[in-house]
Amino acid sequence: MIGPDEIRIFGQLLLAALLGMGIGIEREVTHKAAGMRTHSLVSLGATLFTILSVEGFRQFVGISSADPTRVAAQVVLGVGFLGAGLIVLREGRVRGLTTAAGIWVAAAVGMAIGVRFYSIAIFTALLTCVIVGVLRWLNVEKRLRIHSLPEDNIKDNE
Repeated sequence: MIGPDEIRIFGQLLLAALLGMGIGIEREVTHKAAGMRTHSLVSLGATLFTILSVEGFRQFVGISSADPTRVAAQVVLGVGFLGAGLIVLREGRVRGLTTAAGIWVAAAVGMAIGVRFYSIAIFTALLTCVIVGVLRWLNVEKRLRIHSLPEDNIKDNE
């Protein structure tokens, strides 16, 4: 059953995705490689990681000397290294940004499941699919580019 706390968190995640898209729009207009989808995924993932740190590990505070929020911090750090390995610059093309951001969000979804935030994890995964798939299908990022650029300047072929 979805309660008021989960509805609030859904709103937070949606707001994060929308704000990330807003930042990405600016990056599209200024012809940067990381655009709407990448920024939206990073914002979404960061929000979910933060919610998990604040809400998900609350039950462990004061029980022992262990700090369960350190687990979340280490997952974020480790996934960051994994994502960095996916980003390459080849022949003037930046590739892998959206994939790296998607892996980061996927880690956040996994953490949400780990602390039994099932509906929030499902919502985040669905929102991620919308960001990655629907925005690509609608070709929104290319439509926002004011000037046409050579194909080799900005590319995120995933």
